[in-house]
Amino acid sequence: MRTKFITIGIVAVVGLYFIISYNGLVSKNEEVDGAWQNVESDYQRRMDLIPNLVSTVGAYADFEKSTLLAVTDARSKATQVKIDANNLNAENLKAFQEAQGAVSSSLNRLLVTVEQYPNLKANQNFLELQSELAGTENRIKVSRNDFNNAVKAYNKSVKSFPSNLVAGVFGFEPRVYFQADAGAEKAPKVKF
Repeated sequence: MRTKFITIGIVAVVGLYFIISYNGLVSKNEEVDGAWQNVESDYQRRMDLIPNLVSTVGAYADFEKSTLLAVTDARSKATQVKIDANNLNAENLKAFQEAQGAVSSSLNRLLVTVEQYPNLKANQNFLELQSELAGTENRIKVSRNDFNNAVKAYNKSVKSFPSNLVAGVFGFEPRVYFQADAGAEKAPKVKF
């Protein structure tokens, strides 16, 4: 009789552990999904600002049209790259990052070109949009960091013993991180 109670107790403790571990993995998985939604939201905010920026800059007739077209084209391509939070794999995330990198690059070229137009630099609408864009870029950085932190916590749970046993039984797989943009390891050269 005593052995039976011990066996039932052990089974109950193991079962309780599985339930707690499973719920913890589900919670961390949801945190990763939520963090991804924040990343997408911040990138969408940037995409929403770009037409206003292009419109303001384009109002100056002598402005270089090729630069504006590059920004508009990069934005268009980036908005076509959609990733569902449940389909975040290395290949999809890389495609997303490449599309967003093209937007960043074209925006940087736009802002460098603007330096040649003192009237545009003094335009209040342009200054406000430039400030909004800078704030949005900061939000994107924070969201990407939050996403990577959520992925780290989730991956630690998926890979750590004994919760990795529960993860294996229920099919929880490690998630991918945002990587630094290509060339980010090199400091930009500033020439005066």
